[in-house]
Amino acid sequence: MRTVGGTSSLTEQVIEAVREAIHSGELRPGELYSVYQLAAQLNVSRTPVREAMLRLAEAGMVRFERSRGFRVLRRDPKEIAEVFQLRLLLEVPAARLAARRADPALIEAMRVELAAMRAAAGDQDEPLFMRHDRAFHDLLLNAGANRKLVGIVENLRDATMTLGASTVDRSRSLTDIAAEHEPILAALEARDAEAAAEAMRAHVTHTGELLLVQVSTENGVPADPEDIDLIHDPGIADADAR
Repeated sequence: MRTVGGTSSLTEQVIEAVREAIHSGELRPGELYSVYQLAAQLNVSRTPVREAMLRLAEAGMVRFERSRGFRVLRRDPKEIAEVFQLRLLLEVPAARLAARRADPALIEAMRVELAAMRAAAGDQDEPLFMRHDRAFHDLLLNAGANRKLVGIVENLRDATMTLGASTVDRSRSLTDIAAEHEPILAALEARDAEAAAEAMRAHVTHTGELLLVQVSTENGVPADPEDIDLIHDPGIADADAR
């Protein structure tokens, strides 16, 4: 496992290192690991490791065992489905509202973020790409002037990231992800509320379905049709239009 160090907090770096180790198979679901050993491997004190593991435990990625250490848990496909069901409920109507309220400043800011996403994709810089991806979505959400909505969606995105679930270089490339944002921006430029809602629905649904299938496959089981329905149910996604 790589050691950590840099400008971001040690706790965040430990979280990222653990995610990578789980993805690579270095840390395997079901096995018991020691906080002391992990701290030594990462060349940090036990404090940021404990803080990181507490956050990962809250996200359902690991489980502490008293006086023994922690175990990596298998990611729950249903949790992925529930997160994306909520994102559809919130982000689809937000895109519709943003298109109605779009002004030149918003559109230009979103163009800048999309261009930065394309550049980061070309450089294969996933962390930078994801920062601009989040900024793109935040600009759209903030167009509705609902701070609680913005905060809730940010928490849902954080939950997915903390779980370590990502489609990058598994189901699609960074360039593919950037391309999914282009119809959203085009709809806002045209002030087409329904097209913006549909483009956002397509993007969020596609991401959720890919992650659901991916995590189910990692667990050695097919995706549950009920979980797929949570993401695809048009009655839920279209509730804002009625």
